[in-house]
Amino acid sequence: MVKTKNSPPVSFFIPTAVFLILMGWGGVYLLYHYTTPSGGTRWLFFFAGVMAMTGVALPVMAFLNRRFSTIPPATPGIIVRQALWVGIYFPTLVWLQIGRVLNPFISLILAVGFVVIEWLLRLRERSQWKP
Repeated sequence: MVKTKNSPPVSFFIPTAVFLILMGWGGVYLLYHYTTPSGGTRWLFFFAGVMAMTGVALPVMAFLNRRFSTIPPATPGIIVRQALWVGIYFPTLVWLQIGRVLNPFISLILAVGFVVIEWLLRLRERSQWKP
C-alpha cells in the first residue's frame, strides 16, 4: 500500500490565522479611528492590511491545498506564501485606488501576474522534488 503525503491540515494554521486577523484588523481599526492620514500612518495601514488579508486567506489556502493536492504536496511554507500573495494583492489595490489609477483591467492583470509567479515557483519546486 502506497502512503501518500498530504499538505498539513487546516487546523494547523488556525492559531496563526487568528493572530494575523486580530493584529491586522485591530491595527486597521485603530488607525482608522484614532489617527489622521499621513505618510507614516498610511504605511502602517498597508502593513496592517497585509496582515489582515493574509490571516483571512491562510485557512482558505490551506483548505484548497488540502482539497486539491499536488505532487509534491504543499508544505506549510508554500501555503503561507500563497496566503501572503493574497495579503499583498488587496492592499496593492487600495494603494492604486488612492492614486485613482485602479480599474478592472489593472486588477485582473495584477491577479494574473501573482498567479503566474506562484505557478512558476511551484513548477520550479516540482522539478527539484525527489520522492
